[in-house]
Amino acid sequence: MSHQDTSPTRPDAGSLASRVHPAKPLPTSPERMLELAAELPTPFHLYDEAAIRANARAFTEAFAWAPGFTNHFAVKATPTPAIVRVLSEEGFGADCSSLPELELCDRLGIRGERIMFTSNDTPAEEFARAVELGAVVNLDDITHLDALEQAAGRLPELVCFRYNPGAERTGNAIIGDPVQAKYGVTSDQLIDAYRQAQRRGATRFALHTMVASNELDGDYIVQTARMLFTLAARLKDELDIAPEFANLGGGIGIPYGLDDRPMDLQQVSDGIRAAYDEIVVPAGLDGLGIRFECGRVITGPYGYLVSRVRQVTQKYKSYVGLDASMHNLMRPAMYGSYHHITVLPGPDGDSGSDAVSVTPGATHTYDVTGSLCENNDKFAIDRELPQVHAGDVVVLHDAGAHGHSMGFNYNGKLRSAEYLLGEDGQARQIRRAETMADLFATVDWDA
Repeated sequence: MSHQDTSPTRPDAGSLASRVHPAKPLPTSPERMLELAAELPTPFHLYDEAAIRANARAFTEAFAWAPGFTNHFAVKATPTPAIVRVLSEEGFGADCSSLPELELCDRLGIRGERIMFTSNDTPAEEFARAVELGAVVNLDDITHLDALEQAAGRLPELVCFRYNPGAERTGNAIIGDPVQAKYGVTSDQLIDAYRQAQRRGATRFALHTMVASNELDGDYIVQTARMLFTLAARLKDELDIAPEFANLGGGIGIPYGLDDRPMDLQQVSDGIRAAYDEIVVPAGLDGLGIRFECGRVITGPYGYLVSRVRQVTQKYKSYVGLDASMHNLMRPAMYGSYHHITVLPGPDGDSGSDAVSVTPGATHTYDVTGSLCENNDKFAIDRELPQVHAGDVVVLHDAGAHGHSMGFNYNGKLRSAEYLLGEDGQARQIRRAETMADLFATVDWDA
């Protein structure tokens, strides 16, 4: 099943729904979105539970043929316990990169080899805690064998290394050139790394790589699989090591732009299966497990930042000022990323029938901004939108990954609340908004 098949159903046509541009669906009817924006203090993040569950099942189904298939959800994408719990209930493991992420998983009962712990410049206490939890410790450097053994008192039975292919592969725009990346064991170091682990008593082995971020070209993922399958065969040939699994990393993107197309996961699965039959089976490695650590593609399309328009101003350009700022969603400011915007007329807005338009041509061009004292605090630049008025509700789409998790407190801004939308249309609070007391809780006022 393709990821594209898991998109949530578009709202039924109605008086307001008929005027909403259908390019990006809302998680519920426009009328209900307006009710939620009236019931809950804006801005807030909203996640569609049913769509996330359906998407997780479709992802797993696409790779049902693969031995021991597991997706370790990248906790960094959405480190909200309720979301991680939902995905755990759907059979996902967790990909962690820090001590707090390990603790989050432990509190949810996610332990053992359901956790992949991949970090860099790793503190000793994090190695020790990962071993204590029984996680798969994925080593970023050959010297980490010493660091892990000293921190935990022993090497775990299972050792995995993150591989950096260097000049053998080109990185994509976000993750960059592998030669310039700080991550992973080099091609020249790889065999010696496993040899050293073997000599120190490790008896089980695995492979990992991460060479893409927000990639929409499925062939890139298939080529990554071929690369790791070839390495697995090399380890078998040179060291008589039979890796238990190959973790292909994450990096599967989502179609943020209206002209983007989602990756066809079934096509990717078929390509990986063909490579498996071509490389893995003849090498005598039948049963090699396949794993991913995808986050964005699982939750990204099913999270929304809901905000309200404070002001519409005219300077040298037209500006829509929101009650959200880039501390709520920093991807546009950090990467120049596109996030689709739906405008819904609010109760205080003087919005006529053209306030939300189904016509492809918008009525005005705006920069959509927040209130931070930074000129790059913009969600959109020169964006064509329906006529916007103060009080209108603005929904920023595809905010379900690397959204709330990248929040910060610059200018004393407080992080917003998170809500989980149930199939009954009710929104359950899963993280309250920060307060001024939270902001000052760590301050020593007498210092």
